[in-house]
Amino acid sequence: MRLTIIAIGRARSGTATTLFQAYSRRLRWPLQLIEVDVAGRMSAGERRTREGTALLGKVPPSVLVVTLDQGGTALTSEALAARIKDWRDEGRRDIAFLIGGAEGHGTRIVERADLVLSLGPMTWPHLLVRGMLAEQLFRAECLLSGHPYHRQ
Repeated sequence: MRLTIIAIGRARSGTATTLFQAYSRRLRWPLQLIEVDVAGRMSAGERRTREGTALLGKVPPSVLVVTLDQGGTALTSEALAARIKDWRDEGRRDIAFLIGGAEGHGTRIVERADLVLSLGPMTWPHLLVRGMLAEQLFRAECLLSGHPYHRQ
């Protein structure tokens, strides 16, 4: 599997960045982070539209898209691993995970998604979501390989 996280905002040094780096280094699957900035004052709707256009502009053709959104489907770690296994077994090798900004995603992003995934009903800072997602991807990799990390 080749994984890409395409996220609004630039991470700076700090705890959230350290968490992301710690788990991304543990993954055997290649993981690329693409950061996208959309600057300027604008309404929430305009920001969602511009961020959506910027995110989708970074998605390569024929890549499976998982959009992270509070209103999405909450999966257990095992269910996420099973979904990734199914995609892999179908011949899908590239997955892009889209993380929006503070205003959330517009309809274009949600419509493009192969899966709209929720990390739960709470609102999480988008920089922290990167680390949480990297940990879940590492956990999925461990589950699929039979590694004991998931049971620790």
